[in-house]
Amino acid sequence: MVIIKSHAEFESHLGQEIGVSNWHKITQEQINQFADATLDHQWIHIDVERAKEESPFKTTIAHGYLTLSLIPYFWKQVADVQNLKMEVNYGIEQLKFGQAVLVNNEVRCRVSLKKIINLRGITKATLFIQLEIKDQPKPAFTGDTLFLYHFI
Repeated sequence: MVIIKSHAEFESHLGQEIGVSNWHKITQEQINQFADATLDHQWIHIDVERAKEESPFKTTIAHGYLTLSLIPYFWKQVADVQNLKMEVNYGIEQLKFGQAVLVNNEVRCRVSLKKIINLRGITKATLFIQLEIKDQPKPAFTGDTLFLYHFI
């Protein structure tokens, strides 16, 4: 894990891979809980029997937004950003879903620092994120995630 204590330390990673998170298994329970939380109960996510018969994947798949919602969890495994008053999710740009995440797939994030700007004392970091699927050549998604860091 990389420790980042200031804007200057963060900036030293510009254009480089910062790191890779641990693998996380996407379970049917997690998919069902996400469906309940977001009111998105489309059968391709939650109906195991129907998915076996009718889905082109022959199993249920994770919601795309479930996989996106894991970015902060994975990022905290890659970097420990310290000396903060506050951290804010600021946005996602250039997002592209490349491949479905099937139930029981394991996923992880590969993170690079694409851009960093000092906005009058607030660090705006653009992280290029790839959500990798274990044993698959194509990522589940790629995109730029933006965070605002208020260092002390």
